[in-house]
Amino acid sequence: MDLFRLDGKIALVTGASYGIGFAIAQGLHQAGAKIAFNDLNQELIDRGLKAYEEAGIPVKGYVCDVTNEKQVQAMVKQIEKDLGTIDILVNNAGIIKRIPMIEMDAEDFRKVIDVDLTGPFIVAKAVIPGMIKKGAGKIINICSMMSELGRETVAAYASAKGGLKMLTRNIASEYGSFNIQCNGLGPGYIETPQTAPLRTPDHPFNKFIISKTPAARWGRTDDLVGPAVFLASRASDFVNGHILYVDGGILAYIGKQP
Repeated sequence: MDLFRLDGKIALVTGASYGIGFAIAQGLHQAGAKIAFNDLNQELIDRGLKAYEEAGIPVKGYVCDVTNEKQVQAMVKQIEKDLGTIDILVNNAGIIKRIPMIEMDAEDFRKVIDVDLTGPFIVAKAVIPGMIKKGAGKIINICSMMSELGRETVAAYASAKGGLKMLTRNIASEYGSFNIQCNGLGPGYIETPQTAPLRTPDHPFNKFIISKTPAARWGRTDDLVGPAVFLASRASDFVNGHILYVDGGILAYIGKQP
């Protein structure tokens, strides 16, 4: 089981004040990693620091916009001073705007692409040189089922997550020879505070998700921890350019016959 240990590793999880990013950071800590996270403003950082403290996790938090290359470069240099060279990057920060395509302004489309696709490019670009010097590194991009599927009102999000899938494969292709593994983690529909209003027993969307999921339930943030630790650890040293979907089987399932 030592293959899954992360003792002495430095992990940066972007946008990890709460939700999926927080759960993954917590799991990486439990496996032995030291955690750094960022968010857009001090209020979110303080919220995250409080949550980590309550969970008994020592952590460093940084105000940083992942779409701002100068801020990201400065953050990575500060993390190197505070903790050491980053061994594990989890590109978790992201947004979604649910707007029908013909009603969506190009500005909104570009904003989603900027955060969900350009952001991971900028942060990966900043950490890869340190990984090359170390001779090893793990990059985990938080993809989505929308990396594979389309759906009403998410043209920008699906475009970004489809692009993130290909960025993942390209990083693997370009830097695999430096012992850097870049893989994607694709959550299904997960129980978070944001999805709580949709998960009431009688809500049509809740019934829709249950009917489309062979596991017949929503995912929990804990369901993502094991796969994330695997992709961050030596256990995945020969896994590169892969997208690991943690979706309860949705992508494998055509749905029940009416």
